[in-house]
Amino acid sequence: MRTYSRIIGTGSYLPEKRLTNADLAAELARQGVETSDDWIVERTGIRARHFAAANQGSSDMATEAARHALTAAGITPDDLDLIIVATSTPDMVFPSVATMVQHKLGTAGCPAFDVQAVCSGFIYALTVADAMIQSGSAKRALVIGAEVFSRILDFTDRTTCVLFGDGAGAVVLEASETTGILATDLHADGKYKDILCVPGHVNRGAILGDPVLKMDGPAVFKLAVGVLEETARACLLKANLTAADIDWLIPHQANIRIMQSTVKKLKMSPDKLVVTVDQHGNTSAASIPLALDLAVRDGRVQRDQTVMLEGVGGGFAWGSVLLRY
Repeated sequence: MRTYSRIIGTGSYLPEKRLTNADLAAELARQGVETSDDWIVERTGIRARHFAAANQGSSDMATEAARHALTAAGITPDDLDLIIVATSTPDMVFPSVATMVQHKLGTAGCPAFDVQAVCSGFIYALTVADAMIQSGSAKRALVIGAEVFSRILDFTDRTTCVLFGDGAGAVVLEASETTGILATDLHADGKYKDILCVPGHVNRGAILGDPVLKMDGPAVFKLAVGVLEETARACLLKANLTAADIDWLIPHQANIRIMQSTVKKLKMSPDKLVVTVDQHGNTSAASIPLALDLAVRDGRVQRDQTVMLEGVGGGFAWGSVLLRY
């Protein structure tokens, strides 16, 4: 009998500091950068985002999201066999955020490691955890997406600094004979690395290159719309389902226009789209689990419904996960 990995708990965390577009525009104006609520909403759909406090790292937010997910699952940290954190903004170069989360949760022993696939990181991490559960390497896995993108933004570039926010989301997976994750689909193409990247790096105590996010917005938009449709259809094909079988589409929350274009290409009702980008901004690897947790807790996502998760991010890397919640 096939072993599935099934989500048994979700959780999320957003930093206390919340900035509306008006708040951010006022801060940017003090630096001589002009923007407005109308300008941001028209291009992105974003109305607010959260920024981490100076003393908060990805591991702190990831731990809080993990605690909520563990509580929802009705298990303790000692019940975990695996911890994977998707992040592009770790607390340190090493050790991994996952090992820090493990320690902050008060447990030890199980494997813990990070996955770096930027905005598609949670999809990659969930796929790895699913494979390890199916192989028998783990029975219960904690999968987290956590980011502090506010620390890698250029606040003189209004085309990027208005887009991103901080936060963390988590799920607990458990081995089950009941259908859970039905199919996964992952891809990457490194030739697109320059259209979305942070080109700086540490060398002998100094930063070489530019340590802030750079993005070619039109190129990213064009690529994202195409690959999100392709990976969704590929995942559905693997599960022998169609877009009509999807109850909820939860894509990476980058830009409302990209999300709406994906829904249109899949010929789905806009009512089946879960949207949090308006209140969270783009939280990179955290955006999908944040949106999933919100939709579970407000009652939209119900048990036995079919949910499509999909993401695309720097690399370029993209992919999807089709599951029965």
